Amino acid sequence: MQNMFESIEIKDVKIEVGRLMKTIRKQRQLTQSEVAEQLGVSRNTIQNMESGKNFTINTLLKILKEFDLLDKLYREVLSERKAIEQTKSLY
Repeated sequence: MQNMFESIEIKDVKIEVGRLMKTIRKQRQLTQSEVAEQLGVSRNTIQNMESGKNFTINTLLKILKEFDLLDKLYREVLSERKAIEQTKSLY
């Protein structure tokens, strides 16, 4: 667990994304090969992602869409952008 003075590192996010994807895949009783086939990527790509290794934004977005999480991310991004736009500049 991160304390309030530690920053979150990219590697930490990749590891947690991989864990999330693996958990959802297993809940749906899918193999890495089945997910890979559905997304048009290699099984190795899915394996690497689940291990927290490098993956492309396109692979991430495909998996989020496949696991019904893309709309949640999209809404969060829109909400954050709108909040930033509505904040008055200090300059």
